[in-house]
Amino acid sequence: MANRIDLSQTVATLQKFCGTDLTHTLAELETSVRGKDLNSYVQLITAGNANSDVLAAASFMKHVAGQINVVIHALGILLCLPHLLEKDEKIEYVSLGAGNTGRAFDLETNKRIAEFKFIRWQGGPESIRQNSIFKDFYLMAEDISTKHKYLYVLDTKHPLKFFNGGRALSSVLSRNVKLQNDFKNRYGSRFRTVREYYDFRKGNVVLQDVAKLVPGLGEVSLDLEQ
Repeated sequence: MANRIDLSQTVATLQKFCGTDLTHTLAELETSVRGKDLNSYVQLITAGNANSDVLAAASFMKHVAGQINVVIHALGILLCLPHLLEKDEKIEYVSLGAGNTGRAFDLETNKRIAEFKFIRWQGGPESIRQNSIFKDFYLMAEDISTKHKYLYVLDTKHPLKFFNGGRALSSVLSRNVKLQNDFKNRYGSRFRTVREYYDFRKGNVVLQDVAKLVPGLGEVSLDLEQ
């Protein structure tokens, strides 16, 4: 299949093989192939649309699905901005892609810097999510910019519970050597827990819920940086 294949055609190709219920379709195939010789087997799977086009379509859709988190992140930012920006505020840059884009934050304007964390917290240990949001908070809190700093999230309940909790900073920083070294160089052993550091720096960054700004945004579940 060409890289420029029409997405709707890809879906249609997969649908021909999957039918209305993939589990049922596969069960029927398992039953149908029993006792078949080579010739009748080939005829059977051909009639059942089990071919290389379907395999290529499935591969293409897997690639597309892998980009969905990036699409949600980008659209979430783009659709939030009309609700966040002031009339005289001008965008200096916006970083919509995943990973290292060469820009310090997701958004910088003439008035603010901001990070967006479109994560639907589950309320469990969630150490990886905690590590990720701490990194964003820390980098903004320590940035020398005098602009307003915002960490936009979906519901502040669980992030605030984490920031005001007693998890050890050594645990939070253990998987990010660069961040760990930076923190140690700045503060040594001054802070032991997340709460201690958050109490010190919480005035630097506004934690704001944006779940209700955009229809459907509050329903997403997204982890780009785990």
